[in-house]
Amino acid sequence: MAADQRIVIENCAIATVDADDTEYASGYLVIAGNRIEAVGAGSAPEGLANVVRRIDATGHLVTPGLINTHHHFYQWITRGLATDHNLFNWLVALYPTWARIDEPMVYAAARGSLAMMARGGVTTAMDHHYVYPRGSGDLSGAIIRAAHETGVRFTLARGSMDRSEKDGGLPPDFAVETLEGALTATEETVKEHHDASFDAMTQVAVAPCSPFSVSTELLRQGAELARSLGVRLHTHGSETVEEEKFCHELFGMGPTDYFESTGWLGEDVWMAHCVHMNDSDIAAFARTKTGVAHCPSSNARLAAGIARVPDMLKAGVPVGLGVDGTASNESGELHTELRNALLINRLGAHREAALNARQALRLGTHGGAQVLGRAAETGSLEAGKLADLVLWKLDTLAHASIADPVTALVFGAAAPVTASFVNGRQIVEDGRLLTVDEDAVARSTRDEAQRLARIAAQG
Repeated sequence: MAADQRIVIENCAIATVDADDTEYASGYLVIAGNRIEAVGAGSAPEGLANVVRRIDATGHLVTPGLINTHHHFYQWITRGLATDHNLFNWLVALYPTWARIDEPMVYAAARGSLAMMARGGVTTAMDHHYVYPRGSGDLSGAIIRAAHETGVRFTLARGSMDRSEKDGGLPPDFAVETLEGALTATEETVKEHHDASFDAMTQVAVAPCSPFSVSTELLRQGAELARSLGVRLHTHGSETVEEEKFCHELFGMGPTDYFESTGWLGEDVWMAHCVHMNDSDIAAFARTKTGVAHCPSSNARLAAGIARVPDMLKAGVPVGLGVDGTASNESGELHTELRNALLINRLGAHREAALNARQALRLGTHGGAQVLGRAAETGSLEAGKLADLVLWKLDTLAHASIADPVTALVFGAAAPVTASFVNGRQIVEDGRLLTVDEDAVARSTRDEAQRLARIAAQG
């Protein structure tokens, strides 16, 4: 849409998720080009020029688009496996299969992962891809191409592994890169694909996989590389008690101290999971403004535990939500994580005071934007920000008797998405993607999943 063309959305409840949590029981929002021009109570201003479309959003709640801060797209084609394993056993069971992925598989899996998220209200996604088998093709390019076709804003966290079984790690020897190869390929990916502009649709982060799959040198040099290129850093941290034991045995310290010793705490860093954090760990994250991607469903699926999200938020740690890979969260949808974050955290020490509906919505929107370093551009509905937003239909049987729309969205069943806009462009209408053929995506993911299973069975 041209910069001087406008879309007017009106007669809807609005949760802006701005700094004051401003909400309107009945309000309007004006999109001009790819930006939000105005948002407020009542009817839209009279006399707006170049209005190309008016949307009567009666019965809807408008929120910022959901922001996914941790995922592994390739796992879409290995869903439903190793369903009764903890993290380490799950990884050992699946690494041999994952090490046989190739470009067509990764492209199909990325399309499946992105389609599922986008139709459920995600407008900004990320993928932490760290498996690069030799001779497998341009995997990073395939993932970025899939995101472009789906129409979501996207961060590729270019991952890597160089600590295999022979070095005391978990991945099989044939599944890892060399230190030099990983760093070179990561730098090339950043230089080719990263866009630092305000309305960037594609960004790249440097993302060695985890303490038990990368060397200390890859972590240290990866941090130096990211900062020299001006991009963010991402990895897994403090996910399980087994990881904590691993770090103490191998490095003589816990995960947070180890990360700090390698340059991996800072406002340009975010880590996935962070389940097993003590008070000093949380204080270190707060002091350095290191972000957290909270993945409640995956943490439950792998029996990892309950992250101390209320304590993190109280301390000032930036926290967003993540789907995690769909081999440990088979639904692949972020809007269900709003509800699961709230419910699972209430099983922890803070009980019913752990999180409320609006805190959960903030985690999935503004919190995610903070974690990805894009809070100035997206994550809330404010004039001047990018037009990334969702219209949730709340007047059907599933939600109509719940008076408060934010409560309906978070506590209720998954709400239908009537429309989702990214960069001012509508990508979902009445729960269906406008950018790709969902049925064709489903067929290709099934075909590639079956092909991978055959290859893995042959050893």
